[in-house]
Amino acid sequence: MAKVGIMIEGQEGLTWERWRGICHDTDTLGFDSLRRSDHLISLMDAPERDCIECWASLALAAEWTKRIQFGPMVSPMTFRHPAILGKMAAAVDVLSGGRLLLGVGAGWNANEHRMFGIPFLTEKQRFDLLEQGIRIMRETWTKSNPKPVHNPMPLLIGGKGQKRTLPLVAREAAEWNLSRLDELMYLESRKVLEASCRAIRRDPHSIRHSVMTSYLIGRTRSELRERAAQVSQVVRALHGKTPDEVIEDRRRAWFVGTPDEIAEKMRHHAGIGVDLFMLQHFLLDDSDALKLLAERVIPAVA
Repeated sequence: MAKVGIMIEGQEGLTWERWRGICHDTDTLGFDSLRRSDHLISLMDAPERDCIECWASLALAAEWTKRIQFGPMVSPMTFRHPAILGKMAAAVDVLSGGRLLLGVGAGWNANEHRMFGIPFLTEKQRFDLLEQGIRIMRETWTKSNPKPVHNPMPLLIGGKGQKRTLPLVAREAAEWNLSRLDELMYLESRKVLEASCRAIRRDPHSIRHSVMTSYLIGRTRSELRERAAQVSQVVRALHGKTPDEVIEDRRRAWFVGTPDEIAEKMRHHAGIGVDLFMLQHFLLDDSDALKLLAERVIPAVA
């Protein structure tokens, strides 16, 4: 059995009204999780696109939803002092009744750090900061009030690095995310993660496995082509491709096809261990696609 969630790239045109609609739809349609990125500007060379601030939007999600789990995927530790991030997360978690999953990372996009005057440290320094930051956040939750509903708060950590990332996941995370739909990469990384868990005597099954990728869905070929044409206007790597070229280009890396085709592919990946599929929803106004996933895909993989 697997779950389906929605991932929003908040730096690619997300507005407050769009976020309100997405919160409503994902919460009421039965998705398991709602996540959004934490960036400061478009990563697709479109600086004119809106990018609403991540943690302000999460506070609103706490009010605009009633049941769905939500959170950042992920907040770079370079953006905020960990004690402040811990306080912000605790506040949002309490506001939501304990539905926040706190995704944290080391930070990776050098350009946005330079653009906004945020120090971009070496890779080692950034991972050191992440590890130290997790410790500081946990200390913050013991020293100040209000405390998270689940104290310590569950953490999400993504990545596939065998030397530092996966051992850190084993020590600290409630959920591990792999940001590619790649069966071989998943199996190899899972093996390392399980070995890291055994080394510290943690049950590997206590960590939820999620995979992030995107999707193109259509009841018919013409509907699929229509969405492919729209996505090519949003995703930089697809600019200039015809709808049919987009469909073929993305077929291996994304979930592409009819609801039945997507569900079949999801069931295969669930069969090798994936618990949750986080689907990047690039067409921010396309509530029909969300309804189609909810009505036809979610029941078929559950």
